Amino acid sequence: MLVSIIRTVILYLIIVLVLRVMGKRQIGQLQPFELVIILMISELAAIPSQDIGIPLIAGLLPVLILLLLGITISQISLKSEKARAMICGTPTILIDKGHILEDELRKLRYNLSDLLEQLRVKNIPDIADVEYAILETNGQLSVIPKPTKRPANPEDLKIEVPSEKLPYTLIMDGILQHKNFPKANVNQKWLEQELQKANIDDYRKVLIASIGTQGKLYVQEKANKNNLNKG
Repeated sequence: MLVSIIRTVILYLIIVLVLRVMGKRQIGQLQPFELVIILMISELAAIPSQDIGIPLIAGLLPVLILLLLGITISQISLKSEKARAMICGTPTILIDKGHILEDELRKLRYNLSDLLEQLRVKNIPDIADVEYAILETNGQLSVIPKPTKRPANPEDLKIEVPSEKLPYTLIMDGILQHKNFPKANVNQKWLEQELQKANIDDYRKVLIASIGTQGKLYVQEKANKNNLNKG
């Protein structure tokens, strides 16, 4: 029993590492070849965890081969446009200038109900508002509304908007996030002064403090201020 538990933990950690090496994309963003590799890896990893008669190295060898195969295919796809089209396919236009392309729907076995559902997911309930709809290689539908149906932006209104910065967390659950201080161009002394202005005498009483995109400090105290972290 103990051997099975140890083997399972080792396999789990290795598979997590393998998936991290392959990238951080979600399941819905994977290309078909990536999804196949992940499914095969999960199936192959289950075999040595169930059968302790199989050496762990022998069970991991196919997993590592699939990882190398996935990395190789990804590199080829990055370097060659033709290879990427063959491996991943190409985006397909389903609606062109407001007109549904029935032939493309039939080729992809993509029915009107699927199309209307995806439009509703994109907050476009009326198909008459669509200028272009493109089915991407990962199965996601990209929708470009007609010009008159697109939301106005500051450029349309001729409004100058100041550039924004990345937000950074400075305190999380009473613990200082020192690594973010230089990124946000602040220091602990400045932070403590700002907390004093907010009538907070101890940073450990803070649930979260962060610098926003406009450089403003957001602070929220813990509900139970007496339970302090020793960070």
